[in-house]
Amino acid sequence: MRHARPAITLLTLALLAACQSQPAAKSSAANEAEIAANMAAADAAVANATTLDTIQTRRKAEARTRTEYARAMLTAAPAPPPPAPMMTAGYVATQSPGLLSMPAEAANTERYAARDDNPVHRTTEQSVSTFSIDVDTGSYSNVRRMLRDGVRPPADAVRAEEFINYFDYRHPAPANRDTPFRVTTELAPAPWNSARQVLMIGIKGYDVAKATLPPANLVFLIDTSGSMDSPDKLPLLKQAFAQLVPQLRAQDRVSIVVYAGSAGLVLPPTPGDRHDDILGALERLQAGGSTNGGDGIRLAYSMAKQAFVKDGVNRVILATDGDFNVGTIDQGALETLVGDQRKSGVALTTLGFGQGNYNDAMAERLADVGDGNHAYIDTPQEARKVLVDEMQSTLLTIARDVKIQIEFNPAYVSEYRLIGYENRLLNREDFANDKVDAGDIGAGHQVTALYEITPTGSGADRLPSLRYGQAAAGGDATRGNGEIAHLALRYKAPGQERSRLIETPVKADTLTRTPGESFRFATAVAAYADLLRGGKHIDGWGWPEVAAAARDAQGDDRFGLRREFTGLVEQARQLAARDAREKGGTPAIASGE
Repeated sequence: MRHARPAITLLTLALLAACQSQPAAKSSAANEAEIAANMAAADAAVANATTLDTIQTRRKAEARTRTEYARAMLTAAPAPPPPAPMMTAGYVATQSPGLLSMPAEAANTERYAARDDNPVHRTTEQSVSTFSIDVDTGSYSNVRRMLRDGVRPPADAVRAEEFINYFDYRHPAPANRDTPFRVTTELAPAPWNSARQVLMIGIKGYDVAKATLPPANLVFLIDTSGSMDSPDKLPLLKQAFAQLVPQLRAQDRVSIVVYAGSAGLVLPPTPGDRHDDILGALERLQAGGSTNGGDGIRLAYSMAKQAFVKDGVNRVILATDGDFNVGTIDQGALETLVGDQRKSGVALTTLGFGQGNYNDAMAERLADVGDGNHAYIDTPQEARKVLVDEMQSTLLTIARDVKIQIEFNPAYVSEYRLIGYENRLLNREDFANDKVDAGDIGAGHQVTALYEITPTGSGADRLPSLRYGQAAAGGDATRGNGEIAHLALRYKAPGQERSRLIETPVKADTLTRTPGESFRFATAVAAYADLLRGGKHIDGWGWPEVAAAARDAQGDDRFGLRREFTGLVEQARQLAARDAREKGGTPAIASGE
């Protein structure tokens, strides 16, 4: 396996040399055709190389190939005029010396849903906070991809809760399955301002061994449109699903539906232990055509219903760059389509791939309304994390419509701010309304939420006092039986429509001056996300403080994810410094344009 990479490199160089040695006497059209053929062969060699251990290496190879192609084309025909500027809801990619993440002339049309950070609330005015849990992690791995490519991430690509929930904080699991998860809290001073505090809420679901998972009925819904013709899209997608297939058993069923200009059935419901048949169907997939995602979704749900397993796992796994451009393309209409289908007991997981035209807003939202989760796959290692290491939590739902409501006691808490979950906020009355959809928890899943709170009388308030406002409700430290807050959580057991209630008081005397390792790492991740969005909420902390806090909370880093995180902090710091030099102003990493 180690000797395959030089061979691939030599093959690519040979093909590139062929591109450069075209006789000058050839016509432009003939030259273009031959160059394009060589280009396709080089791309295929790189894309099919299973020994390339990271998507970064493939991107470099692809970029070199496309650069030589562009140079040769300049000698074959006059250069076309530059395209008109495009209005996008995404970001403009910048180039890092020596690494081209995409052709320089390509417009970046990535799309991210706009959001503002949660505001600070005065407890005497609004003491109750309500939100739906979120187990998505796609934002973190997507931003990681940008940073590795030397690209400045847009602020809206950063969702703090998905950064925080990417990591394992070893929250304690429930003692038995009578309650599907356990709720714990930790209260300690905020690392960026000791006059404030951070309340960490941890939820951990019970785990299930892979061998004991109920039968699974899975539909792989795969985007094979022309926009997927890139090494970090369809070829990486094949590698991702190829890691899941060996985990499947005889009692499982797998279907494969693809969509481009129209949708098609590649593999009818097939026993999961027929690994060769499933892998062969995946390997034959090729990209081409426009993207009719709506038709694909309809056919995928149809196949899921055909092979439906009662009391089993029924799930569509949609793998796409989200660039739907024909058929049903309106996001609202697609959300309605998916929302209607979830009532049949079939969940939807979305896996995002690629760059340049990635529609994050679409992929995340469809997973939300489809009672599923969203992840972004940037490397084969991330594919293994999502589809192998976390297979149980990805596939098996143990609690539905999970909502959190916390009431803060103004005797102890003057102000509070929820970190992240901006697109998961609920109205107060939604908490007890079982018809309001919320997030789901899979087997072994954990959810972490952080509130920054200002103790009453601390003098660290962010909000100015009101001329006619109610006087601070504090003063009587015994009010509320020593509770700083009351935490309530609602969830539905699978197959049930009435929610159950869990209540937990948060006592003031649980405050610790020596927080645990998980608390320290989670707050470092939250601060990192805040810096990526502009650094508005973490007072005097900067990149060095975040990196130091993360290094000091490495712990038992089994998969090296925390160590990788500290490297990303340094990459972000360097990009911030670069931006400051180019703009001649204050270092900043976030971009809202």
